Amino acid sequence: MKITRIRMSGFKSFVEPTEVHVEPGLTGIVGPNGCGKSNLLEALRWAMGENSAKSMRGSGMDDVIFAGTSARSARSMAEVTIFVDNRHRAAPSSYNDADTIEISRRIERDAGSVYRINGREVRQRDVQLFFADASTGAHSPALVRQGQIGQIIAAKPLQRRAILEEAAGISGLHTRRHEAELRLKAAETNLNRLNDVIGELESQLQALKRQARQATRYRNLSGLIRQAEAVAFHQRWTGAAAAVAETETAAAEAERATADATEAAAAAVTRQTEAHAILPGLREIEAERAAAFQRLRIERDQLDAEERRARDAAARLERQIGEIAADSAREAERGTDAARVIEGLAAEIEAIEAASGERAETLNRATIAATDSQQALSELEGNLDQARSESARLAARRQGLERTQEDAQRRLRRLADLLSANAAERVRAEEEAAKAPDAARAAETAAAARAEVEAARSALQSSEAARAESQTVAEAAREPLAAADRETGRLRAEEKAIATLLGAGGGLWPKLIDSLRVTRGYEAAVAAALGDDLDAPLDEAAPIHWRALPAIAEPAPFADGVETLARYVEAPAALARRFAAIGIVDGAAGDALQADLRPGQRLVSRDGALWRWDGFRAAAEAETPAAIRLAQRNRLEALAQEIAEADAKAAEARGVFHAARERAESTAEAERAARNALRLSEQALSQAERALAEAEREAIRHSGRANALRETAERLGGEHVEAERVLGETLAELEATPGPETLAPRIGELQDAVLTARGQAAEARAAVDSARRDIAVSESRLAAARRERADWTRRAESAAAQIAALETRRTSNAEELSTVAAIPAEIETKRGALLEAIREAEEARAQAAEALAAAEASAAEADRAARATGVALADAREARAHRAAALENARARLAETAARIRETLECEPSELLEKAGHEPGDDLPALDQIDAKVDRLKRERESLGGVNLRADEEAQEYETRLTSMQAEKADLESAIAKLRGAIGSLNREGRERLLAAFDTVNGHFKRLFTTLFGGGEAELTLTESEDPLEAGLEILARPPGKKPATLSLLSGGEQTLTALSLIFAIFLSNPSPICVLDEVDAPLDDANIERFCNLMDEMTKLTETRFLIITHHAFTMARMDRLMGVTMQERGVSQLVSVDLAGAERVLAAE
Repeated sequence: MKITRIRMSGFKSFVEPTEVHVEPGLTGIVGPNGCGKSNLLEALRWAMGENSAKSMRGSGMDDVIFAGTSARSARSMAEVTIFVDNRHRAAPSSYNDADTIEISRRIERDAGSVYRINGREVRQRDVQLFFADASTGAHSPALVRQGQIGQIIAAKPLQRRAILEEAAGISGLHTRRHEAELRLKAAETNLNRLNDVIGELESQLQALKRQARQATRYRNLSGLIRQAEAVAFHQRWTGAAAAVAETETAAAEAERATADATEAAAAAVTRQTEAHAILPGLREIEAERAAAFQRLRIERDQLDAEERRARDAAARLERQIGEIAADSAREAERGTDAARVIEGLAAEIEAIEAASGERAETLNRATIAATDSQQALSELEGNLDQARSESARLAARRQGLERTQEDAQRRLRRLADLLSANAAERVRAEEEAAKAPDAARAAETAAAARAEVEAARSALQSSEAARAESQTVAEAAREPLAAADRETGRLRAEEKAIATLLGAGGGLWPKLIDSLRVTRGYEAAVAAALGDDLDAPLDEAAPIHWRALPAIAEPAPFADGVETLARYVEAPAALARRFAAIGIVDGAAGDALQADLRPGQRLVSRDGALWRWDGFRAAAEAETPAAIRLAQRNRLEALAQEIAEADAKAAEARGVFHAARERAESTAEAERAARNALRLSEQALSQAERALAEAEREAIRHSGRANALRETAERLGGEHVEAERVLGETLAELEATPGPETLAPRIGELQDAVLTARGQAAEARAAVDSARRDIAVSESRLAAARRERADWTRRAESAAAQIAALETRRTSNAEELSTVAAIPAEIETKRGALLEAIREAEEARAQAAEALAAAEASAAEADRAARATGVALADAREARAHRAAALENARARLAETAARIRETLECEPSELLEKAGHEPGDDLPALDQIDAKVDRLKRERESLGGVNLRADEEAQEYETRLTSMQAEKADLESAIAKLRGAIGSLNREGRERLLAAFDTVNGHFKRLFTTLFGGGEAELTLTESEDPLEAGLEILARPPGKKPATLSLLSGGEQTLTALSLIFAIFLSNPSPICVLDEVDAPLDDANIERFCNLMDEMTKLTETRFLIITHHAFTMARMDRLMGVTMQERGVSQLVSVDLAGAERVLAAE
C-alpha cells in the first residue's frame, strides 16, 4: 500500500480544501515559522486515529477546526482524507475490492468524530488497526514531530521498545492480545458467575421439593377449613337476618314520633314569622329619623368650622400686611447701601489702573539682572563639573585596576588549589580503575547464561507443544461427555416428570388404573374397554369400588380368532370377570363380529374402538386420559432401562475425559516447570548481562574520568599562565595612572566661585518674583473690584423691583381682609334656625325607638317558643336517625356476611348447608365451637409456614434451567481453554518476530551509524527483563575517537544522528509507506547535513518509503526532488504551492 494524497478541509489553518500529493522520493516542505507546516503532519496523524488533543497542540479535539480570523468566520467542521494506492491488493481482505482506498475522519463542533473507509462508517479501532497492519499509524516512529528526536533520546528503555515493535510489525499484535485477554477475563467472570448460579439453583431445587410435600398437606387442611367456615357463615347469616327484622319495627315507631314533632314545630315557626314581619318597617322609620337628626348636627358643626376659618383668615391677612411693610423698608435700605459701595469701588479701580505702568518697568529691570547672574553661574558650574568628572574618571580607573589585580591574585590562588586537587583526583581515579570488575570475565559469564537460556527455551517449546496436544485431546473428549450428560439429564427429567404426573391426584383411595400393567400398544384398548371404571379403587371401604368375585365357571366363548384382552394385561383378581368378557380384534373385524357377542361381552381394537353386545359402538378418537396414563406407566418402565444404558455411556465418556484431562494437567505442569526453568535461566542471564553492562559502564566511566581529569589539568595550567600575565599588565598600568588628589585645589577654587554666583543669582530671581507678585496682586484686585461693582449694581436693581412687588401684594391683602371680616355675622344668623330644627328631630327619633323596642320584645318571645319546638323535633329526628342507622348497620352486616360468603366460599348463602354437607333442620354446632375448630385448623395450616402451591411446576422449570446452565458451563470452559491457547500463540509469535526484528534492526543500525558518523561503532541491547515483550531497548554508541557511551551522554548533534540511524534502521527492517520528518536537521551543521541528505537518498533507493521533510536548511532544500511551500499571505490562513526540482533538472539537462 502507498499513500498518494492527503486532502484537508477546515483543519487548523488550512481552511480551504487543500491536497498534498505524496510522490515517490524526497519532498521538502518549506516556509517561514508559524505558517502551518507542522499542521500537515498533524493532519496525517489525526486522520490515522490520534485521540489525544494535547498531542494536537489543543485543549480539546474541537481545536483542530479552523477557529476563524479577523477577516474569516470560524468553521463548524474539519475533515482530512488519506488516499491509499491498493492496486497490488496489499490491504486487508475486506477492503481489497477497490484500487484506491479512502480513509477519512470528519469532526463537527461539539459532535465528535466520524471515521469512514471508502465511504462506509467504521470504528476508530478499525482505522488504527488498518494503519498498524501497514507498519504506520498515528504513533509510528516514522512520523517524527518537532522535538520527538529529543523524546527518543530522553525516553526510557521500556518506552523505546515501541520502536522495535514497529519494526517487527507487532503493533497490532498487542491490540489483539489485549482484546483476547479482555475476552478471557470476561469468560472467567461469567464462569464464576455461572458456578454461583448453578449452586444456587441446586439449593433452590431441593427447597422446592420440600415445598411440594407441604403443598399437599396445605390443600387438605384448606378443604376442612372451608367446610367449617361454611357452617360458621350459615350461623352468622341467620343471626344477621333476625337482627334486620327487629330493627325495622323500631325504625317505624321512631318515624311516627318524628311526624308529630314536625307539626308542633311548624305552628311555632308561623307565629315567629308573623312577629318578625313588622320589625323591618319600624326599623326603617327609626333609622330615617335618626339620620335626619344626624344630618342637622353635621350642618351645625359645619357652620362652626366655617366661622373658625373666617376668623383665622382675617388674622392671617393682617399678619401678612405687617410683614410686607417690614420687607419694603428693608429693600429700601439695601438700595442705599448698594449706591454707596458702587461709588467706593469706582475710585479703587481708577487708582489700580494708574499704578500698573510703574510695576511693569520694575519687573523688566529685575528680569535682565537675573539673566546675567544665571549665565555667569552656568559657566562656573560647567567648569566645576568638568573638573569633578576628570577626578571621578581617574578614581574609577584606579579602582578598576585594583579590582583586576585582586581578581587575578584570587584566580591564581584558586587555580593553584584546583591543580593540586586535580592531581589528587587523578591518583584516586587510577586506584578505582584498578579495583573495577573485569569486563572480559563478565562477558564469559553472560555467554554461558545465554546458552542456558536457549536450552531452556527449547525445552519450553517442546512442553508447550505437548500441552497444546493434550489440551486438544481433552477438548475432543469433553464434547462426548457433555452429550452423554445431557442425554442422561434429559431422560432423568422425563422420568421425573412422568413420575410426578402419575403420583399427582392419589386421593384417599388409590385408583384401579395404577394397579394395571398393560403390554405396550394396548393402552388405548384397555382405556376404551374399562372407561371411567378405571378410576374406581379396589378398597371396599370406598363408596364406589371393585369387589373380588369368584371366576365364572364357563364363560361365554368369543368367535374364532378373537383373543381376550386379559392376555395383554396384568390386573388384580377383581377384574378377572371383566377382562374375560373383553376381546381384542383388528379395527376392520369389529363390525362383523359385534352381532355374535353374548350378553356382557365387548370387543376393542388396539387404537381404542369399542363394540358392545347391546349394539353400542364407539369409534377410536384422540387418546383418553386413562390411555395416556397407562402409556406413561409403560414409558416410565422403559426409561429405567434407557437411563441405565445412558449412565453406562456417560461413565465411559467420563473415564476417557478424566484420563485426557489428567494428561493435560500433567503436561501443563511440565510446561509450568519448563517455563519456570526458563525464567530462572533468563534471570541468571539478565544478572550476567547487567554485570557485563555494569563492568563496561565502569570501564567507560573510568576511562572518561581519566581523560576528563587530564584535559582539566591542561586547561587549568593554561589558565594559570594567563592569570599571571594579566596580573603583571595590571600592576604596570596602575603605577602609570595618576590619582584624583592632583585636581583637588582647582575643584576647591571653582566651588567657592560657584557659591558666590549662586547667591547673586538667587537675589536676582527673588527680585523678579517680587515684581511679578506685585503685578499679579494688583491685577487680581482690579478684576475683583470690577466683579464687585457689577454685583452691587444688580443688587440695587433687584431691590427696586422687590419694593414694587411688595406694594402690589399689600393692596390685594387689604381688599381680601374687608371681605372676610363680614362672614361671622352671617354665620350667627344661620345657627339660631338650625338649633330649633335639631330639637324637633331628636323628639321624633325617640318616639320611633320606643315603638321598635316593643315589637322586638314580642318577636323574642316567638323565637323562644320556636326554639323549644325545634329542640323537640331535633330529638325526634335524632331518635329516628339512630333507628335508621341501626337498621342500615343490620342490613350492612347482613350484606357484608353475604359478600364474605360469596368471596370466601364462592356460593350464595342459601347454598351454605349443602356446601357444608348438612341438610335443613340438622342440629348444628354452636358458633363458638365452630370458630374454635376453624382457628385450630388455621393454626395447623399456618404452622406449615409459607407454602408454594406451584412447587412441582417450578421444580421442573429449575431442573430444565440447571441442565441448560451445565451445558453453558461446559461451553465456557472450552472457550476459556481456547482463549488461553490463543494468547500463548500470540505471545510466542510476538517474541519470535520481535527477536528476529531486533537482530535485523541492530545490524542496520550499526551500518547506518558508521555511515552517518564516518566511523565509530553502535549497537542496541535489550535490558530490564528476560521476556523480550517486556524488555527495554538501550542504545550504546561510540562516535569516532570517543569512548562508548549511552545516548544521553552524547552531544546534541550526535544524539540527532544516532536517533536518525535508529529510525532509518527500522525503515530497512519494516519499511513504512510514508515518513514525515519535521525539522530533524535543525541541530546539524553543514557537514552532518550533507551526510543526512546522502542517507536520505540511500533510503529512497533501498525502500519504497515516500518522504516528506519539513526543513529551514537551504542545503536540505537543494537536495529535495520537489519542494512544497506553505505560505500565509492572509493572516491565519495557510496555502500550499509546489515546485518539482527533479523535473526542472531534467528539463535543464535536456536543453
